[in-house]
Amino acid sequence: MKNELQRSIKTPGAILMGLGSIVGTGIFVSIAIATQISGNGVIIAILIAALLAALNGLSSAQLAAAHPVSGGTYEYGYHFLGSYFGFSAGWMFMIAKSASAATAVLGCVGYLFYTFGISAGQTALVLTGLAVLFVMTILVSGGISRSNTANKIIVSITLLGLAALIATGFYLNGLPTEPIQDAFTDTSGASILYGAALMFVAYTGYGRIATLGEEVDNPSKTIPKAIILTMVVIVILYLLVTLTALSIMGAEAFGQTVDGEAAPLMIVAQALSVPIIGPVVTIAAVTAMLGVLLNLILGLSRVLLGMARRRDVPGILDRINPQTKSPVAAVLATSAIIGVLVLTGDVVFTWSFSAFTVLIYYSITNLSALMMPENLRLYPRVVPALGLFGCLFLAFWIEPKIWISGLALLGVGLIWHTAALRMADKNQTY
Repeated sequence: MKNELQRSIKTPGAILMGLGSIVGTGIFVSIAIATQISGNGVIIAILIAALLAALNGLSSAQLAAAHPVSGGTYEYGYHFLGSYFGFSAGWMFMIAKSASAATAVLGCVGYLFYTFGISAGQTALVLTGLAVLFVMTILVSGGISRSNTANKIIVSITLLGLAALIATGFYLNGLPTEPIQDAFTDTSGASILYGAALMFVAYTGYGRIATLGEEVDNPSKTIPKAIILTMVVIVILYLLVTLTALSIMGAEAFGQTVDGEAAPLMIVAQALSVPIIGPVVTIAAVTAMLGVLLNLILGLSRVLLGMARRRDVPGILDRINPQTKSPVAAVLATSAIIGVLVLTGDVVFTWSFSAFTVLIYYSITNLSALMMPENLRLYPRVVPALGLFGCLFLAFWIEPKIWISGLALLGVGLIWHTAALRMADKNQTY
């Protein structure tokens, strides 16, 4: 059909899409943010977040396999729960991931400026960030095939850079057994749970596989397999990178790296005093941030496409370019939203805010999976039930000012949705 997307992503491409969405701001910035909160307990926080992410991944997998359309939980909420849940999911996703995308833009520029010793002001940072965003927007608007190829290159470079950092750290310092022992001392349960909430965001890129469900080949098999394999790889990678950083710098010093230029792993690399590692990590960081930005623009634009199809946003955004098979209008609108957020900038606040809104989004994911008919279910009901409880539980360990702001924005969205429904009913009456 003319206004449909093309199914061209197979399992390896889907896994790389997932990795490209995850390996970025999370590993290069948020691990240090979580360490600042949890100290040595960040190791436990990573594992707790991984367990919850795995539950959510399984819920996302069976939903995407049963209902393989673009839009992710926005579509699942509508299909299995009703319009208010569906709209809430789309609204929360757009808020959370637009902020994450802006953080990725600023993180990319921050690593570049730190590497070259550029002491630029806020204006230069923002203008450079907008230029980066413009280039990535042009790339994504060219269609999924071109985006998929660029993503494979980006992820490969990033993984090689991280592998070099881990290998060098292990070679110089030996196996990092001390951070594992320290993880169970001098930490509080509250700080670990707060850290777990922050780390959860760093796993959520696997959902991009589900939001691209309309472009995945054989989705009932490809999506579950890709999500599970992506999660296995990323848990191992996060643990290895975190143990390396803690072994080299210690928890307190590593946590403080986010207070300056927000280039934590670059500072870790410099602490190794091996000249070549710094540039390698910088290249990996920059490509990772670009990969995250690319995949966030892809995912956000597909959710916006789904919202436009239901007229939750202006219908002009549902148009698909017949040549590139790309929702160009939705891509441009997504980039405009991200561009506005690039003008702001506290990395810690932005990441914490993303954590709360994403946890609400995945609460709706799990509730949707819980309400699925038995004939569509791939996994027992206990999986989404535990995922739902875990998301709601962790969401409110975040600072009250953040979750209160998040709930206020959700309320604004629901008022908008109610008004839109009433207007639609009135138009139908006439």
